[in-house]
Amino acid sequence: MNVMVRVLGIDPGLQKTGWGVIESKGNALSFIASGLIKTDAKSPMAMRLATLHHGLVSVIDQYTPHEAAIEETFVNQNPASALKLGQARGVLLAIPAIKGLTVGEYAPNKIKKSIVGSGHAAKQQMGMMIRTLLPACGTISEDEADALAVAITHAHYRSLSKSIMGA
Repeated sequence: MNVMVRVLGIDPGLQKTGWGVIESKGNALSFIASGLIKTDAKSPMAMRLATLHHGLVSVIDQYTPHEAAIEETFVNQNPASALKLGQARGVLLAIPAIKGLTVGEYAPNKIKKSIVGSGHAAKQQMGMMIRTLLPACGTISEDEADALAVAITHAHYRSLSKSIMGA
């Protein structure tokens, strides 16, 4: 029996975090919503993290996902940038867990392979496939497309693991 699951996908970023909500029932995917949480680069770090927190809490409260998924970050050349992104990702990873959601984490290459079939797909290819898989999403930003890709990847691997485990 295929159960409908609402999944929140998160593309973490300190300047802007993409989010996307889909519903998955078996192989059928439906677009629910997507958007960006933006922070002010001139604000202190604590305020920027608080903005991410409040923004994601609002999204979860409004769209009531059953599960969440977040993109793992790649290693950045600049240690200061990597640390800042890590702090943002930590806030974004904790919020769904605090709200009682199961949270999946997926590497960028796994997401690209899941959506396009190649772990080295370009942003443009990803955006095109997201619009093909979720035509109701309309015109969206790259960060929103990435977040929806994370949600789709989670829905795919979630159902795959359930079928393997016989659940």
